[in-house]
Amino acid sequence: MKLYNLFKSPVLIALAVLLLITGFVWLEGGAINHVTQIAIYVLYALGVNILIGYLGLVPFGASLFFGCASYAVALTLGKSMPNEILALVACIVFSVLLAAIVGAVILRRKGLYFSLITLACSQVASEIAFKWTDLTGGENGIQNVPRPLFTSAWAFHWFTLAVVTLTLFAVWRLVHSPFGRLMQAIRDNEQRAVTLGFNAFRVRFIGFCLAGAVVGISGGLLAMMLQGAYADSMGWQRAGDPVLMAALGGVHHFLGPLWGAITFLVLEEQLSVVTDNWWLYFAPLIIVFAILSPEGMQGIYDRILGRNRWTLTRNEIPPKPATIAPYAPAGKGGMVEGEPVLSIRGLSKRFGSIVTQNDVTVDVYPNRLHSIIGPNGAGKTTFFNMLTGLMRPDEGSIVFKGKDITSLPADKRARLGIARSFQILSVFRNVTAFENVRIAVQASLNRNLGFWRDAYDDEEMNAKTWSILAAVGLVERAGVPCSELSHGENRLLEIAITLAGDASVILLDEPLAGLAESDRKTVSELIVRLAKSHAVLLIEHDIDRVISLSDRITVLHLGKLIADGNPHDVVANPQVVEAYLGKAKTEATDAGVVHATPKKVTAQPDRPVLLELSNVRAGYGGGVVLDGVDMVIRQSEVVALLGRNGVGKTTALRTMMGTLTPSEGKVLFRGEDITKMRADRINHRGISIVPEGRRLFPNLTVNENLVLAARSGGATMEEVYDLFPKLRVLIRNKAENLSGGERQMVAIARALMVPSQLILLDEPYEGLAPAVVQEVRSAVTRLSTKASLVIVEHHADEVLALAERAYVLVNGKVAFAGESAKLASDDALQDRLLGIAAVEA
Repeated sequence: MKLYNLFKSPVLIALAVLLLITGFVWLEGGAINHVTQIAIYVLYALGVNILIGYLGLVPFGASLFFGCASYAVALTLGKSMPNEILALVACIVFSVLLAAIVGAVILRRKGLYFSLITLACSQVASEIAFKWTDLTGGENGIQNVPRPLFTSAWAFHWFTLAVVTLTLFAVWRLVHSPFGRLMQAIRDNEQRAVTLGFNAFRVRFIGFCLAGAVVGISGGLLAMMLQGAYADSMGWQRAGDPVLMAALGGVHHFLGPLWGAITFLVLEEQLSVVTDNWWLYFAPLIIVFAILSPEGMQGIYDRILGRNRWTLTRNEIPPKPATIAPYAPAGKGGMVEGEPVLSIRGLSKRFGSIVTQNDVTVDVYPNRLHSIIGPNGAGKTTFFNMLTGLMRPDEGSIVFKGKDITSLPADKRARLGIARSFQILSVFRNVTAFENVRIAVQASLNRNLGFWRDAYDDEEMNAKTWSILAAVGLVERAGVPCSELSHGENRLLEIAITLAGDASVILLDEPLAGLAESDRKTVSELIVRLAKSHAVLLIEHDIDRVISLSDRITVLHLGKLIADGNPHDVVANPQVVEAYLGKAKTEATDAGVVHATPKKVTAQPDRPVLLELSNVRAGYGGGVVLDGVDMVIRQSEVVALLGRNGVGKTTALRTMMGTLTPSEGKVLFRGEDITKMRADRINHRGISIVPEGRRLFPNLTVNENLVLAARSGGATMEEVYDLFPKLRVLIRNKAENLSGGERQMVAIARALMVPSQLILLDEPYEGLAPAVVQEVRSAVTRLSTKASLVIVEHHADEVLALAERAYVLVNGKVAFAGESAKLASDDALQDRLLGIAAVEA
């Protein structure tokens, strides 16, 4: 990797800024201790931001380490420690030990409880410092601490700048190391990191100790500067100072603590000269600033330059090699052909009265593709969660390669050789696609505890990462953050992360959901290749592919195993047909796949225009996704919005809904310009959305999710029950305990609780079993009589059978606009625009 441009190094920028302030104070004849204090507080805020920005933990009690380190230096300097340098080294050791003791206890909690416990610890230490007068001096503190090496304020100032610069450099190296990259992965998605084999608690513990060391250095330096230590630095009144500094500068930026510390201390000094109640003026400034710029001062600067990325690390990835080696699946050893690699016996799981698994017994053999199918709510994903350790079974056992792993945690199972993908996308959203795969490769190679070397200097790791990205077709998107990838691209990335583990058993939970046909073929071929060297367990609702790809199929229904064996025998089983496919009044192929029965619908151009997009350009982070899109939706009309993955379908819906503001063009609703209107106001105007991925409130019940959205003029609960009778039974269940199909029903019902004239449906059939697809399709058909619909769906035949008109996007532009019947009857046109051939019903 090329040497990073030194002139852009944040460490040198920080040093240059501190030197400029130093020069200004020298020219003005001011007190240099003010600048020294700023430098010290930069470290204080940096240590706190290691926890906030890199680990996602918000400590309101970092003053515990700051104050205790000050006392440690004050008590030892000039006594057991003869000079400042040795005292600072001892201070670092003391701070790490203190952080280890405290962290072992409080890191068992996260979120609000973690913040409150740190604050409580700090307040306890403050009280001890005030009361233990024999040791700490009480209210008077410890005074007249010697400073043998740096007797003058200027000499100590240069020493402080040197220590601050070296610490900044060490932290900058740390965050680019394998361990630093791992901290950021756990911040983004702890569950995913655990299923890759990382011990999240251990990583947080080490990170907590490192942050304690940095805060301890700042506390020790302050004691040397003041030549004393005082208890007021640990009280609750000052506990939030470093958090505030980091937030002011920007917690998602490495230099955020620098800008925050300067701003905080300068304002504090200037305002306190004017009034003793300086916080009355300072607090409103902070509130206004937080509202206008949630990314802090660094965020304002980046916005001016047109950048919209975090700068916690360098925004670059290793260069793409001239030749990328083909991906070669290589599972872990220990599998014997003909003997089960995974044996499940009597597995049972209950959630109250709901039974998701009831005495399930099955064997998984090496080098085979074993599919698990069943209707939504059958317990398939719960089954995977128990196999991977995310849930504990109530009864039964799981044996992997002869070892009972029933009670083993998820990270240890992953290290043994069990990898998985998730039904709901589970990636590291705030890092690049390359880094998502690389961190998974790092787990497979067990290179996690490097604290100094750059993670991107590992050529073996980089080469393997590029090979996996090439296997799923994401090489050209490697440098793009996940938040800017399309749903289909993120789904491919999820599969790539799973492949990186070199596991013996790979569990794929609906890997084809949301993919265009061309990508489905690519992923299907990859799954077949994997099954030649791995045991592959597959959950998938695309029955055509399940039958054609699988060596064996197991069917779950109502928590029970109702069929297991040869694919063609299983799908012909009457129990399976009834339980999985349902008794649909639709046409069925010989394979047992249910398709929508096409009906003839004709566009009526004389209807009034409801919504109009005119020359709309929109995108993310400066990139263009929609490029001059024109679209018209009329009253009482169903419109299909089609296209391959990443062409802008969801972006178009977000633009209509107001969650994304276009850079050019206009969006009109009933003649009113809503281009720059907030999403909540657009919703009140009469546009609702059923988002991709359902996006329910998981901790609320079905009833609470619906009531929260309800407004006068919307659907009543009886109307919802009439549309989805099953919701009457589930009304008290929490959303997190629903199946994918049940969640989709709630998402559609939620949109109906608002008096809507236009409903946007983003992938309404994604991940649903055919019987549930039929139920949702029936509901969507009934909706079309009450409001206009715009439907994004990767199964073209499903939506074309219902729609009157269709739009097809290609590379952000409208490539087809016309009657859906024309597109449905032209296989060649579909193949050219969508990459698929029409499926005959």
